[in-house]
Amino acid sequence: MPEFTIPGDTPVTLHYTDSGGEGRPVVLIHGWPLSGRAWDANVGALTELGHRVITYDRRGFGQSSKPEDGYDYDTLASDLNDLLTELDLHRAILVGFSMGAGEVARYLGTYGGGRLAGAVLAAGITPGLGITDANPNGAGPQEFFDGLADQCAADREGFLDGFMHTFFSTPTGQKVPEEEVQKALAIAAQGSHTALPACIRIWSTDFQEDLRDCPVPLLVIHGDGDQNVPFEKSAARIHEYAPNAFLDRIPDGPHGINVSDADRFNASLAYFIDRM
Repeated sequence: MPEFTIPGDTPVTLHYTDSGGEGRPVVLIHGWPLSGRAWDANVGALTELGHRVITYDRRGFGQSSKPEDGYDYDTLASDLNDLLTELDLHRAILVGFSMGAGEVARYLGTYGGGRLAGAVLAAGITPGLGITDANPNGAGPQEFFDGLADQCAADREGFLDGFMHTFFSTPTGQKVPEEEVQKALAIAAQGSHTALPACIRIWSTDFQEDLRDCPVPLLVIHGDGDQNVPFEKSAARIHEYAPNAFLDRIPDGPHGINVSDADRFNASLAYFIDRM
């Protein structure tokens, strides 16, 4: 697995995969508490269509460095920008899953669309899960997310087990075989004790201004049975800030739609990319 190092007082090495080739670059940004391996059900379908597919492990997760700091969206978006710069990507499609949608949003708000052809928010925490005066339609106050982070820090194994089972379930039941849950838990085990709770605390970040007047075409894919990031608190709000975005609502889809509904998910991505 290739890697590159971001210099600084504490250099950070990010591990990534790159299928190579001359096709459209598609950068897949994983959710919490996973790594680039979370995209195993999707990479093959995209490469078979001729796209150049890149995944990477966020700092603190997978095989990347596990520093004690840098778990804020300005830094995470900077890491993403460093990856795009390192690989000299142009006309790329960014696909952010869950908290990875936050990296996409902050990247757009900070760096613009100069290197991009489009962006995808998949089961995303966007436009903002934290309830504030500026975002009254979020899912909970900061204290709610801090409480989740404290639970994770106090009982990492138990918290991850509950989270990942909910990740692949809707109110009508679990949508994947148990071995998929266990695979995800094995990936999650690589997350650092610092990164896991620190990233939960930033799920409340407000991305409304990052996404307003989005400079590139935008696709939102979300399951309406999502119990981790409720549809009504996230994807259903897309037209508040991106009125021309495409919305693909997956009926009874859980949070982990890229696995539970892989064929539908891959087809939606392919259709969007082909239109760029």
